[in-house]
Amino acid sequence: QVQLVESGGGLVQPGGSLRLSCAASGSIFSIDAMDWYRQAPGNQRELVAAITSGGSTNYADSVKGRFTISRDNAKNTVYLQMNSLKPEDTAIYYCHCNVVKKRGGVTYSYWGQGTQVTVSS
Repeated sequence: QVQLVESGGGLVQPGGSLRLSCAASGSIFSIDAMDWYRQAPGNQRELVAAITSGGSTNYADSVKGRFTISRDNAKNTVYLQMNSLKPEDTAIYYCHCNVVKKRGGVTYSYWGQGTQVTVSS
């Protein structure tokens, strides 16, 4: 089994910063894409940022220039640095990983439990 443990959420004032972390553990040979999604009340879950195993990144237009995704492959950890936060960034943020459990094996999709980010004065 594979577990994803997220940390770093909280309450921050507009214009502030937060750094989210997501550590994967368990039966892991390698991890392909690692992503961050978010879901605000009444909205669908949306992709915020993604990073491949090679380090290529992709961002939602709403966060470009403010958020930075990175990963530490040795630690099986993905990070999301969030700067210049806005009230509309308020949501539950979820980590997602595509995990390969053995050499040549298929990928399995795993989700974290979610961490609340609230941007408010």
